[in-house]
Amino acid sequence: MAIAVGVAGAGAAAGKLPPLRDPVFLNIGFVCQWQNRCMDQQQRAMKRALSYTRKATPPSWKVHLCNRRAVQRRSGRVDWISYNNCIRNPNVQRSTAAR
Repeated sequence: MAIAVGVAGAGAAAGKLPPLRDPVFLNIGFVCQWQNRCMDQQQRAMKRALSYTRKATPPSWKVHLCNRRAVQRRSGRVDWISYNNCIRNPNVQRSTAAR
């Protein structure tokens, strides 16, 4: 029993999700219209933004605000470059309505 759990865990960690089952990959692909250069930029921005939020722990209002700003209006998909720029910007302030 313990061996089966260990093998299953190792298999999940070793392989990535297939592209059709990976929501992050699909989101980035749709945002970039499957252009490789754009997809690479989005993935780098995603990794930088997630790394920054782990280290700096910005307030929750800033995370929510930047998340709303990063969503593309027509498609409803997240643009990671916009999110990364927003979350790192020290001049971003709470809106007066949220206060």
